[in-house]
Amino acid sequence: MLKKEDLKYIEDHLEFWDKLSDTEKQLSLNNFSVVKYKKGTNLHGAGKECEGLILVRSGELRFYIMSEEGRDVTLFRISEEENCILSASCILGNITFDVLIDAEQDTEILLLDVDTFEKLAKDNLYVENYIYKKSTDRFSEVMWAIEQILFMSFDKRLAVFLFDEAVKTKSNKIKYTHEQIAKYVGSAREVVSRMLKSFESQGILKLSRGTIEIIDKDKLRQII
Repeated sequence: MLKKEDLKYIEDHLEFWDKLSDTEKQLSLNNFSVVKYKKGTNLHGAGKECEGLILVRSGELRFYIMSEEGRDVTLFRISEEENCILSASCILGNITFDVLIDAEQDTEILLLDVDTFEKLAKDNLYVENYIYKKSTDRFSEVMWAIEQILFMSFDKRLAVFLFDEAVKTKSNKIKYTHEQIAKYVGSAREVVSRMLKSFESQGILKLSRGTIEIIDKDKLRQII
């Protein structure tokens, strides 16, 4: 049963909400649910059914792909006030690869089940347009992630990640382990540790357990 604050969140963060008919709104509300995931939970992956449309209330989700050898590549992450449709990839006819989704933190989402989302997409042009727009936006992020891995030197990739995190969190202190950063930038922990120590020796960062503090943003920006 949705609460008033859930309805308000849906109205504020679902772009096509005011384009739905009263019947479509009621159908959606009947099929939205609040779901909580513990850190480390896999929400979606190979062999699992489509989830639906995700609206993140709190926490963070990581979207990634995995090779047959078990190496994974982070495509993008979404957090509070963001949403994604790749968890409903079964209604996107041209998606031919498996996207995996993990909870990077304890996470709460509002989930619109895939059957309802698919019906809205078939019956409402605004929902269909929303899907195309979101697909384009997310695949732009996917291509950016792949472009970095293929064509950008690792020092630049790491600098971009650190700078983006500082902007995103509005803080010069980044609270990730080297292992987590390696997962996000598509590298090995040892490589990340060596480059972070190099940045520290250049006076760009200060390293401590579980925290990286940027002490010279201008130097960091020069690497990018």
